[in-house]
Amino acid sequence: MEYKIPVSVLVVVHTPDLDVLLLERADRRGFWQSVTGSQDEGETLRETAVRELSEETGLDAARYELTDWRKQNRYEIYRRWRSRYAPGVTHNVEHVFGLRVPQRVEVVLQPREHVRHEWLPWRAAAEKVFSWSNAEAIRELPERVQTAGQKP
Repeated sequence: MEYKIPVSVLVVVHTPDLDVLLLERADRRGFWQSVTGSQDEGETLRETAVRELSEETGLDAARYELTDWRKQNRYEIYRRWRSRYAPGVTHNVEHVFGLRVPQRVEVVLQPREHVRHEWLPWRAAAEKVFSWSNAEAIRELPERVQTAGQKP
């Protein structure tokens, strides 16, 4: 069995008006999140983000503005998902990115991973996600957009 690497990316996909794309997990209905995924052997974190965006949404990151937020979160892996990792691995380090798209764009979901998507204003999106780190990243969005000199 090939185990997942306990290093992942979280990519907050958003518009200039701070609408955020959320995906509902196929393996856990009612669990909403941004784009996430584990790093593959030999990949840079940016390559992981680009791959996960393509796999989960069909979005080509090269067409938009992908930014490494230089933010890391360390968290305990939910017990239900620990079997995907090597024995004894209990924590993951998540690296946060943002992808700015010009407006709400169409996405193509990977039905094995996600069953629905929604675009929500950032406050509503932060309330809807199940992960504390995802909620925290979305709550930082207005400041990150202003700091980058983008329209809030």
